[in-house]
Amino acid sequence: MTPGLLTAVVLALASFAGMLRLLWRQYRAEPPHRARAWRLGLLLLAQPLCAALLHLTLFPPPLRTPQAELTVLTAAAAPGAFAADTARVSLPEAPAGLSGERAPDLATALRRHPQVRRLRVIGAGLEARDREAAQGLALSFVPASQPRGLLEWWPPQRAGLGNAFVLHGRAHDLAGGSAELLDPAGQRIDRVELGRDGGFRLEGLARAAGPVEFALRLRDARGTAVETLSLPLTVVAPPTPRVWLLAGAPNPESKYLRRWAEDAGVRLHTQVALGAGLQIGDAPLPIDAATLAGFDLLLIDERAWDGLSDASRAAVSAAARDGLGVLLRATGPLSARTRAQWRGLGLALGGGADALPARWPAQPRDEAAVRARLGPGSADAPRRADQAPGEAPLLSRRALALPADAQIWLRAADGAALAAWRPYGRGRVAVWTLSDSFRLVLAGRDELHAQLWSEALATVARAGAEDAPVRDEASPLDPFRQYRRSALCGLGDSARVMQPDGRVAALPIDPAAGARRCAGFWPQHPGWHLLIDDERRVPFVVRAQDEAPGLRANELRQGTWALVRSTPATTVADAAPPRWFAPAASARMPAWPWFLAWLAAAAALWWFERSRLGRRNTASAGAA
Repeated sequence: MTPGLLTAVVLALASFAGMLRLLWRQYRAEPPHRARAWRLGLLLLAQPLCAALLHLTLFPPPLRTPQAELTVLTAAAAPGAFAADTARVSLPEAPAGLSGERAPDLATALRRHPQVRRLRVIGAGLEARDREAAQGLALSFVPASQPRGLLEWWPPQRAGLGNAFVLHGRAHDLAGGSAELLDPAGQRIDRVELGRDGGFRLEGLARAAGPVEFALRLRDARGTAVETLSLPLTVVAPPTPRVWLLAGAPNPESKYLRRWAEDAGVRLHTQVALGAGLQIGDAPLPIDAATLAGFDLLLIDERAWDGLSDASRAAVSAAARDGLGVLLRATGPLSARTRAQWRGLGLALGGGADALPARWPAQPRDEAAVRARLGPGSADAPRRADQAPGEAPLLSRRALALPADAQIWLRAADGAALAAWRPYGRGRVAVWTLSDSFRLVLAGRDELHAQLWSEALATVARAGAEDAPVRDEASPLDPFRQYRRSALCGLGDSARVMQPDGRVAALPIDPAAGARRCAGFWPQHPGWHLLIDDERRVPFVVRAQDEAPGLRANELRQGTWALVRSTPATTVADAAPPRWFAPAASARMPAWPWFLAWLAAAAALWWFERSRLGRRNTASAGAA
């Protein structure tokens, strides 16, 4: 209970007791000595009146003043975006020359103006340091126009050696333009036209391990380069995949699979049956749980599957539940027995008696991008830099109806599913309908054959543990920028960052972060940095302060709009003040007028109670 409410209760009880005293005396007096009705009424009304005036003297009512609004000028604020007579502050990022009080941050400005309950933000938006200060206040936002070029993107931070990676993004004010992906040597490896909303999707290939820098180049409708932005990527060499190939008969597919595995650094164990118990390839291994645990992927066709014993099939099924990837290659008609056994693995297949042509899906890359992906060839088969790449040949597939609940990762040009997988315990079981992918190599499209089987290996093989990439928790849309605070989480007690100039910055854990174990980091230099956390070594890149202005502007805009959307739908007077400053006490009316009114009322009541006005028997002085 507040002091004002407690005082009001005490005064109300006192006035009620006074009124009861008057009524009791009126009741006990003889009828000739009782006060007249108008006198008794005035005396009764005077009791609560004096109590109310005394309460107003002690606790004057607050003044009802309009809530103050403060205009906050941020980066890219235009002079004509605000009225000349508004109260305003300019944050450090605001353009020079704008009139208004300069403040180092929003928190300082609000401490100087504790009466403020409205904020009108003009310009690019609030920095991350100012967003906490703005919480709880009514907020409106007048955004500045966005710069031309890259607006947002979702770049990969790491990729496996030999694997493809995908870059998504969106550009602004580049209608009819294009986006290009350049490899570390400056060769264009992919190019796409920008969508109606400026969106694009580019695909690259990680060829060398270590920290590398690709580049994104945006062009307008006339082909003029508008912006070129580096794409840092950490290419990691994962543990050598272990693949077991079981084939029911010799065929070119197995031969070229071995060549691909050798070029890709895949440890491939091959067993090809010749019939009558004979095999070629590597030394035969027993198909049991211990052997299968040493592999990440099992490639087996329908002929080799039919030659397995029941115990071997049970071992494969158990190994798949424990995480082994199993790729079932359908290269010919499937027997009813094989269909039933594959159905037990979760792959209910229909059809498959016929072979159909399968055309390779159209690629959006131009000739220069394809030549860059093909590379210079080998010492035995060199490829000229101006040599035109061949067309993808027509392949063949089994006319199998794949399960409706399977995940399809490869389709032909007509949309027919060529490969699909389903989860099976902790592993994955997939079906593969192509029977002659080796024709891609014969047609000179080695890169398509390598891409095909690299995706298969990455999709189906046993998953391995990987270190999580370094992430800036403070600004996920535009991470790690020079002279801006970043937040690194999931750190150990000895975490530190090695900077490009050779200095090492310690990362003390913020106690307020709790189990997230976060630390603040203020990068002073652009370029590659190295996070050192016990045995963990993770490189990451810090962008220069003025690099990628579109990304920076969009991050500020999105962060400020999030504050506008989070403002509660209440009146401004109900908006809670920020928790980091104590607002001044509410303005109240002066107490002296109420004191004079109470003094006059109390004096008048004292005189009226002792006067003879309204008494029936004026000779009696003690009636009322």
